[in-house]
Amino acid sequence: MDDQNKNLILATALSFLVILVWFVLFPPPEPTTTPEQAGISASEREEIQTPSAGSTTVGEATATAEETLPEATAPRIQIDTPRLSGSLSLSGGRIDELYLKDYKVSIDEGAPIVELLSPVGSNSAYYALYGWAPGAGLAGSDVPGPNTIWTLEQGETLSVDSPVTLKWENGAGLTFRRTIGVDADYMFTVTQSVENGTGAEVGMAPYGILARHGIGEDGDLPGLKNFFILHEGVIGMADGTLSEVDYGDVRDFDIDPNERAQAEVYQVKENGWIGFTDHYWMTTLIPDPGSAFKAAAKYDARRKIYQAETVLPTMTVAPGESAEVTTRLFAGAKEWETIREYQALGVQKFIDSIDWGWFFFLTKPIFWLLHNINALIGNMGWSIIGLTLIIKAILFPLAFKSYVSMAKMKELQPQMEALKEAAGDDRQKMQQGMMELYKKEKVNPAAGCLPILMQIPIFFSLYKVIFVTIELRQAPWFGPFRDLSAPDPTSIINFFGWLPWAGPEPGTLMATIFIGILPLLLGISMWLQQKLNPAPTDATQAMIFAWMPWVFMFMLGSFASGLVVYWIANNTITFTQQYLIMRSQGYTPDVFGNIKSGFKKTPKTDKK
Repeated sequence: MDDQNKNLILATALSFLVILVWFVLFPPPEPTTTPEQAGISASEREEIQTPSAGSTTVGEATATAEETLPEATAPRIQIDTPRLSGSLSLSGGRIDELYLKDYKVSIDEGAPIVELLSPVGSNSAYYALYGWAPGAGLAGSDVPGPNTIWTLEQGETLSVDSPVTLKWENGAGLTFRRTIGVDADYMFTVTQSVENGTGAEVGMAPYGILARHGIGEDGDLPGLKNFFILHEGVIGMADGTLSEVDYGDVRDFDIDPNERAQAEVYQVKENGWIGFTDHYWMTTLIPDPGSAFKAAAKYDARRKIYQAETVLPTMTVAPGESAEVTTRLFAGAKEWETIREYQALGVQKFIDSIDWGWFFFLTKPIFWLLHNINALIGNMGWSIIGLTLIIKAILFPLAFKSYVSMAKMKELQPQMEALKEAAGDDRQKMQQGMMELYKKEKVNPAAGCLPILMQIPIFFSLYKVIFVTIELRQAPWFGPFRDLSAPDPTSIINFFGWLPWAGPEPGTLMATIFIGILPLLLGISMWLQQKLNPAPTDATQAMIFAWMPWVFMFMLGSFASGLVVYWIANNTITFTQQYLIMRSQGYTPDVFGNIKSGFKKTPKTDKK
């Protein structure tokens, strides 16, 4: 077998091995339990821990199941913006009910919109809570707590350019106000103020808390993907350093005696933020840029509550004076353009809240290019094909050099065969003769591997982009392809949608066997690409080579359809490039002849 075929088999086998390992380690995520299916008992309706009196640490839980009754009966203020709906509760002044108007839970007709935040007592409660940690000389009852009933002082419905102001007086001379605003996307602005009418100096520290109530013995959170390639959990930025901690690792935190909880604490000097991120959604506490604060991620194992918190330095308020502090809360979808705009407004490295992964130096530019192509075309499926064309154009010099070298290798076949015959069983003599021939003719026998090897990191990076970015979520192409982030919905079992019955459920063994039209086209494109060269003369190698496209076809059948579209387009362009370049070098691949010989029992060597 000639070196060109050896190189091609080596590169293809390596690609197969890498994707096989990837498939085993990172199988497609299984369907997860929805919040509606999970349920939560009344005994689990316990409240969040809040900063304790005289400190800025988390103390004992302050509410029981009975004390959550004010939450259910307290008045609520409606939230209504072009992209958000929901309400906030006057019990604690929590932002605890939020829906994303632009996103539905599935592509099914009549599917509900996505629920991001939910109040205590609901399935897996999730909310934002603000307050003041009392300093020396103040008791917990002197400052508003998680169950304090606020009054609405100003405003009616929280909407863009229409903030609301809440008020609470402690009866001992301190008056607290909380003004909440929201922009046209997903950013809330929370301004907390206090007026000191006590006649004595007081000190307190403003804080913000995000809380998620887990369910079950292990504190699981319903609706998560729990997929190795994806980060779900605490995410934060502290003075330029990104921190990511999965929910499972949060549960493994050591007890911090100062926080009286399982916690990880760090001090931010100037810029930072902290919150929770899921696959496509995120909540983030964002103190003003330039502010120092303490950030903490915590887990209350007894009540199965996850917390992300920011505590600002203690503020001293003289008699007759007032003080206020403004922070922000992001609660919404991780849209690249939206997050980038907030970063431009001062939220340091906010774009890194999107899980770009280890290959961020590839995933970021690949997504940027895909996003901008889609802005021009308006269809993500055709944009992926456009992206493939651009990537192939960038790599064309390398491909040209590779295919020219492959064509020259074909021209050298007679001389190589002569060297083999002259060397006989002396392999060292044959190798020396081959190297001298390659040097003389300026041929690189490994050049054929490079185009295939270059595709491996690009393939993995595009896989990451398609899987993690919300811009690909439920992105349609045409016909049955209504979600390019999901596997091909068509199937052989219903003749790709022409027969009046449904195909197998995605993610099942039947769906893997009875593949759709895209994986089938992928296999055919790989098979045709092979036919640019004669089959190896060795029967075992020929058999492995012949099975390779069909193995890939079934392996990639359960991957996101957008990724399969990319691979089909890549194979098609590669076939065209290789055929034309090799022909321009005086070697015309006998595609039809190689196809015919492939159906014979004994492969034949096609010599030009």
